[in-house]
Amino acid sequence: MRQPGTLPRIVGSLLLLATAGISCLGAGSGPAGATTAITVRPLGQIVPAPASVRPAGAPYTLTAQTRIHVDDSREARRIGGYLAEVLRPSTGYALPVTQDDRGSGGIRLRLRSSERALGDEGYRLESSRGGLTLTARKPAGLFHAVQTLRQLLPAAVEKDTRQRGPWKVAGGTVTDTPRYAYRGAMLDVSRHFFTVDQVKLYIDQMALYKINKLHLHLSDDQGWRIAIDSWPRLTTYGGSTQVGGGPGGYYTKAQYKDIVAYAAARHLEVVPEIDMPGHTNAALASYAELNCSGIAPPLYTGTDVGFSSLCVPKPLTYDFVDDVVRELAALTPGQYLHIGGDEAHSTSHADYVAFMDKAQAVVAKYGKTVVGWHQLTGAKPVAGAVAQYWGYDQTGAAERKQVADAAKAGTRLVLSPADRVYLDMKYNKDTPLGLDWAGLVEVDRSYDWNPATYLADAGAPASAVLGVEAPLWTETISTSDHIEYMAFPRLPGVAELGWSPPETHDWESYKVRLGEQGPRMSALGIDYYRSPKVPWAD
Repeated sequence: MRQPGTLPRIVGSLLLLATAGISCLGAGSGPAGATTAITVRPLGQIVPAPASVRPAGAPYTLTAQTRIHVDDSREARRIGGYLAEVLRPSTGYALPVTQDDRGSGGIRLRLRSSERALGDEGYRLESSRGGLTLTARKPAGLFHAVQTLRQLLPAAVEKDTRQRGPWKVAGGTVTDTPRYAYRGAMLDVSRHFFTVDQVKLYIDQMALYKINKLHLHLSDDQGWRIAIDSWPRLTTYGGSTQVGGGPGGYYTKAQYKDIVAYAAARHLEVVPEIDMPGHTNAALASYAELNCSGIAPPLYTGTDVGFSSLCVPKPLTYDFVDDVVRELAALTPGQYLHIGGDEAHSTSHADYVAFMDKAQAVVAKYGKTVVGWHQLTGAKPVAGAVAQYWGYDQTGAAERKQVADAAKAGTRLVLSPADRVYLDMKYNKDTPLGLDWAGLVEVDRSYDWNPATYLADAGAPASAVLGVEAPLWTETISTSDHIEYMAFPRLPGVAELGWSPPETHDWESYKVRLGEQGPRMSALGIDYYRSPKVPWAD
C-alpha cells in the first residue's frame, strides 16, 4: 500500500502479443552502475486491451534529455505535469514540462478538437525512435493515454526511488476508445469508514485502469458519512460507529469536495449514494421524528439487512429527503445521484413505489440523473433513470424480466452481477476476508462474461447497457490493504470489460497480460491476491 498525493502509479493477450511482439535487450545502469537485460514491452500488453495496435519501427527511449511538450492549454499542462511527477522519481530525470514546441524528440501531449473519431475519452499513442506523441480530442483521453504510456514502460517506473533503465516504449501506434461510457467501482464507506487519504489511494489505483466513475456508498444502517447542515446529528451521532463497534467517522463538506476534486483531476466522476428507504438505521437513530413510532432505534453495528425503513406516510420524510439531496447535489458536479432502493424488506410494496416516485422527483428537482439499485424497476423509473443490476446468473426469471422490461422502456443499465463483480465475495473458501452469499468468485469468473448479452435471455437490449461497476461492500473490509487484496486483481478485469472491444475478450490471453501486472502492482505497493489461475510474472 502506498500513500496518495505523489500520484501512485499501476500492465499485460496472447492475441495482442502475437501482433505486437516487439522486444530487444539493452543495458541499463542504475545508481549503483549495475546492468540488467530489458525487454521492450509489446504495445498490446496493457490492461484494458486497446482497440487497435500497429507495431512499427524502433522503440522510443526516455533519456535525461527528454522534455515533455504540451499544448497551450491548462488541461494539457496539468496532465503533462502529472506525467512528469509519475516518471521523475524512478528515472531520476528532470523531464521539464514546456510549451516550447521547437525541435524534434521528446514526449508531446496534444489536444485536437478535430480528432472526432477519438470521442470524449479516446486517444492515439505514436512511438518511434524520434519521439513519442499522445493525441486526444478531450482531456480525459489525454489522461488515459498517459496511463497507457505508463504501462508500456518497465514496471520499475512505478517505484518512488531511482531505478535502473533503460526506459523504452515499443515503436508503433495505439488507437483506443472505450466500449462503454460508464466504467465504475463502488466503495462502501458506511459499514466501515475510510479516510480521505484512503479514498484517494483507491482513486489513483482505479485511474490506472481507465475507470471513470467512483460510486461512494455514503449511508447505511451502520453509519452516515456525509455532513448535512440541516440535519447535523446524521454525522455527529449517526456517523459515530461502524460494523463491530469502531469509532466510525464522516466527511465534512470540505473533505467531500476534496475527494470530488481529486477524482476529477484523474477524470473520475463521483456518484454519491444515499440509500433509501431501507438501509436507514443510522438516520433513524439520529432523529426520532423520522420513525413512524417517533422512537429512535439504537445505533447498529451488526451486518443484518432489511430491517429499517423511513416512514413513508410522514410529510417530514420528504423534507428530510429534499434537504439531503439538495445539499449533496450542490457538492457534486457530476450528473448522477444514487438513491439506493435495495433490500427494502420492511417497506410495503405500495409504500416503496410511493416513496421512490417522490425521491426520484427530488433528484430531478436538483438537476441530477437518478440511479437506483435494480429494485427501482419494481417501482416506476423516471425517464432517463439508471438501474444498477446486482442479481446473479441464477436470479429468477421474473426479476430479470422486470429489469429487462424497464430497459426496453428506456431505463439504462449499469451491470454489477454479484456473483461476477462484487469485490467483497471470497475468491475461494479459504479467503480470509469477504463474504460468500453470492458464491466464490475467482479472477476468471469475474472476467469471463459479456455485459452486452448478460440479460439478453430476459429481453434486455444491448443498447440499454450504460456500463459496468464493481462494488466493494465493507462488512469485513477495514483497511486499505483489505481493499487492495479484494479488488486486485479482479478490478482490472472489470475495467477491461468496460473499456475494451468485445473481440479482444479472451480469458486465455487476458490472464497472460494480467500476470504481467504482478511486478507493477508490487512496485506500487498493492497487496494483491496471487490467484493460482494466473501465470504471474516474477
